[in-house]
Amino acid sequence: MNFNWNSKKLTQGWQKGVNAFYYGLGLDDRDLTRPQVGIGTPLLEGNLCNIHAYELARKIAEGCDNAGLLGFPFGTLGVSDNISQGHEGGNASLPSRNLIANSAECVITAHAYDAMVGLHHCDKNGPGFAMALARTNFPGLIISGGSIKPGCHDGKDITILDVYDSQASARVGDVSEDEANQILRKACPGAGGCGIAASFNTWGIAMEAIGLMPPCSSSIPAEAEDKRHECLHVGELLKGMLASGLRPRDILNKRAFENATVAIAAAGGSTNGVLHLLALANEAGVSFDLTDIQVIFRKTPVFANFAPRGRGTMIDLHNMGGTPVFLKLLHDAGLLHGDCITVTGKTMSENLLEVSSVSVGQDLLAETNKPFKAYADIQVCFGNIAPDGVVFKVSSFEDTTFRGKALCFNDAREIVKAVESKKIKPGMIIVLRYQGPVACGMPEVLVATAALSVPELDGQVAFISDTRVSGVSHGAIGVHCSPEAAVGGPIALVEDGDEIFFDLLAGEISWLVCDEEITSRRKKWVTQKPDFEHRGYLADFGATVAQANFGCVSKANYPNCT
Repeated sequence: MNFNWNSKKLTQGWQKGVNAFYYGLGLDDRDLTRPQVGIGTPLLEGNLCNIHAYELARKIAEGCDNAGLLGFPFGTLGVSDNISQGHEGGNASLPSRNLIANSAECVITAHAYDAMVGLHHCDKNGPGFAMALARTNFPGLIISGGSIKPGCHDGKDITILDVYDSQASARVGDVSEDEANQILRKACPGAGGCGIAASFNTWGIAMEAIGLMPPCSSSIPAEAEDKRHECLHVGELLKGMLASGLRPRDILNKRAFENATVAIAAAGGSTNGVLHLLALANEAGVSFDLTDIQVIFRKTPVFANFAPRGRGTMIDLHNMGGTPVFLKLLHDAGLLHGDCITVTGKTMSENLLEVSSVSVGQDLLAETNKPFKAYADIQVCFGNIAPDGVVFKVSSFEDTTFRGKALCFNDAREIVKAVESKKIKPGMIIVLRYQGPVACGMPEVLVATAALSVPELDGQVAFISDTRVSGVSHGAIGVHCSPEAAVGGPIALVEDGDEIFFDLLAGEISWLVCDEEITSRRKKWVTQKPDFEHRGYLADFGATVAQANFGCVSKANYPNCT
């Protein structure tokens, strides 16, 4: 078997001088025949999600050595979505995903690695590594860095969600500032990604469902010894992929993307998962778009009670047997394609054959005939304000329709001020624009959606924007509105007092302004310039990025994306 299919071009190629570097690393002639594995490692010790990344990378390298492979960790950037919230730094979050994909591609192709492992820690590195695998089609897989343990306050588990909700409540006097600060200090007790069904775990679950991540990886906690054992076994998985010739594009077909979408829907996951799936589909050359996602979201019930829709965490799922228990529930309900191949070399059905069914007497996972909700917490709508789609997160919203008058903002911080001054009233639709990928990198605006989650407004107002929100967000939140305001999307023309109506299950959104008035406003429209210096990589990103309905991939690589 030709395990070193790629690296032999260097180690046994015509240019023998390169081997001087390998000998300098301490390798011998036998080592130069071993397959080489690049281990993508998001290095960011200033972020809890990533502080253990290099430790896990070294464990993977050790496991590769045990399996007869050579594992070489390489660093990529990391941007913390939590730390970058609410200031200009948030503009770099989504662009970092594409930069991670590009850097991983550069490393594994330049060094002629035979396979790649990508470590998924904070939200953007896992999708970035998956995009690189799909783009290059090098053998490889994704490993989750694992979730953080819940904190504890007054004898109850708390998470980052409680931090943002309590801080917002303190600003309007619903809880004391002292209590909010106690929660702030106790919520994040160690290493790992956000422990709820936010963006990090949404992608982990999706990657297990799509087949690009080994079973249980997404649910094993960051600080658990099981996570270290998992990393030690990655080498054997890769060896099996190299032996069989299994490649990412053998896994990433349309049915696999449907499985991932079902898992996101049933878990009550983050809207960021939608954006990343669209990007991954483009990289894999799979025809899969928002209309495909819309159909699945409408018909897929919610079976998991993770926060932010409930109180559960990934630690709770781990204690029940992990993500395979959840996937088995979906499989037994007839919602997953069981014949899809996975990185284990087995099909989804084969992976789940020995997995236990959901236990009774728990409130994290519902019975197949008694879901928590008949349709997904994420829905997709199209209409004259969003011709190319808007993605709604509606976890704390009971009605499937909403009609309200617009109140428009161009800055997320102004929404916080408007909540504090009681300017925002129940029944309003808050419109935030000029925050899309071209305008400023499409930052998350959790500061705004958290402000709208105060008791008097939660579930009573709607939010529509061309930007992103954190998976921690809840309410009636419409994001990824396409086309964005900066390129002349209709959302740029909305004015205070305009009525907007949406019907989630019909998949429709209507901006109730006549065509003549819209035409008149468009003639007068001038795009807003960002209030920061558009330079360097962010300028490159803004000049080349496709709109959200294409997953914000680069138009340079996919010219059919607009």
